[in-house]
Amino acid sequence: MRISCFLTLFMIFFLNFINAQHSNYNSQSNWSLNKRELQFGLGATQFTGDLGGAPEIGTDYSLRDINLNSTGFAGWIGYRQRFHPLFATTTSICLFGLKGDDALSENQIRNSRNLNFKSTTFEVQQRIECIFLSVERFGARYRLPGTRYVKNRNEQFYLYTGIGLMKFNPKGFYNGKWYELKPLRTEGQGLKGGPEPYKRFTFTIPVGIGFRVGISRMWRLGVEATYVKTFSDNIDDVSGVYFDQSKYQSGLAAHFANPAKQNLDWYRPGDQRGDPTHKDAYYHLNVILTRNITYKDFKRPNSKSRRPLSKSKTLRRFKS
Repeated sequence: MRISCFLTLFMIFFLNFINAQHSNYNSQSNWSLNKRELQFGLGATQFTGDLGGAPEIGTDYSLRDINLNSTGFAGWIGYRQRFHPLFATTTSICLFGLKGDDALSENQIRNSRNLNFKSTTFEVQQRIECIFLSVERFGARYRLPGTRYVKNRNEQFYLYTGIGLMKFNPKGFYNGKWYELKPLRTEGQGLKGGPEPYKRFTFTIPVGIGFRVGISRMWRLGVEATYVKTFSDNIDDVSGVYFDQSKYQSGLAAHFANPAKQNLDWYRPGDQRGDPTHKDAYYHLNVILTRNITYKDFKRPNSKSRRPLSKSKTLRRFKS
């Protein structure tokens, strides 16, 4: 009984919310002027996994585990299609860097472990946005004598989620050079007694919030903050337990398997190297520049959309 009452109240609230939000759009001719857009983004990334992080125990894989010295950078381009006053979908391609370094952590266990990585990462995302608050208003192009002039307003707050596919390639630093880590089998992957090799692809789920504001009829500027869950625990090449270094034929592989610099008895074969119970994740904080490409329709002679009136036509209508 309580559950049914709760669901009923939730549906009433949701429907009222939808109706209230729909009224913010004034008319379809306003929001539909931004149906198709190109987006360009630049920003910062933070990796949350097994490497680096904050000194406190129990902060793993959370915002409190962020280490600003391990900030990476991102650039992306996207296409946004708005199909409803409250909803839009965005397809994006992103190139960004992720990194982590135990030497930058004040946590004694991580610092002594002395592992590090970086990865240039490529990701394709498809997401859906819900615009939960907006002010969209298009004023006249010209200030006419005796009329009230309304300024353009184009502001949106929105939530989003979706699905993505990313490719990563962890590398480790040693003696002034970066080396690909997967071929070195740092946890014995593919060797006798070791786990199966991991794949360098994983699906992702982004969840975030954004804000954008119009800076002209054609351009908008905004900010997005995103948490991205992955389904891999090997983005940093760390997941399971230490492998026996004596079984490596390569000194380079033996080094990256266990580069511990102190407290060596903490890191023996079979001891925990990573935490396989938590998948890796990362954060994005991006500045987004959006270019409206719907507006071209209003310049076509055969466009079915209502084109803006010229100044002379506007004056004749006003005088009549």
